[in-house]
Amino acid sequence: MASQLFAICFHTTRPPELARFWSGVLGWKPADDPDGDVALLPPDSTGFRIRFLPGQVPKTGQNRAHFDLTSSSPEEQQQTVARALALGARHIDVGQLPEEGHVVLADPDGNEFCVIRAGNSFLADTGFIGALACDGTQEVGYFWSKALRWPLVWDQDQETAIQSPDGGTKITWGGPPVAPKTGTNRLFLELALPADADWAAEVERLVSLGAAPAGTVEGGRALMLDPDGNEFSLRRGR
Repeated sequence: MASQLFAICFHTTRPPELARFWSGVLGWKPADDPDGDVALLPPDSTGFRIRFLPGQVPKTGQNRAHFDLTSSSPEEQQQTVARALALGARHIDVGQLPEEGHVVLADPDGNEFCVIRAGNSFLADTGFIGALACDGTQEVGYFWSKALRWPLVWDQDQETAIQSPDGGTKITWGGPPVAPKTGTNRLFLELALPADADWAAEVERLVSLGAAPAGTVEGGRALMLDPDGNEFSLRRGR
């Protein structure tokens, strides 16, 4: 049995503050986290947790992954932006063009995210978090499609996207050029394997798909690297 996406994790120097921000923006409720960390619980079964893990990793350059938040109307886009700003976000410039129509913000810890304008057909079948948009190669998109057993819903001009068969947030990779990786990513994926599944076999399967083992982290989770060198972790389900 393959592992499943359990959480999107943020490394942050201030987990409670960042959790309050994202709870206010998304309307997600705090969760009882199995490791005692700060977490938010998705509103339905197709989602994933958001976990805020303590860390001292300084931000150097633009993150390799960010959330794209959807809007059903121009008014909703404006409301989301206003709510985020009131909670501590700020406008930033990452080279976006006015005609693109999305608003680029940074959360209180400097993590980028976008509020997408209404009418975006690619994100129409998702949810409020329309996408986890990643800087990455076509190869890494293929890897994650096989790792999670999520079908490719976009594969064109070396850009890829996957989505759970149950729907919900898409994960996208923009293709080349991919900026060089500097340090540990502040956002990373955490996978969970059912408690009765074969741990060694799943690690071997992920390695066969292109992952590389990178040791263990607190709680006995396996730390791994995807084909683009991005960290992710594998935990046992409970």
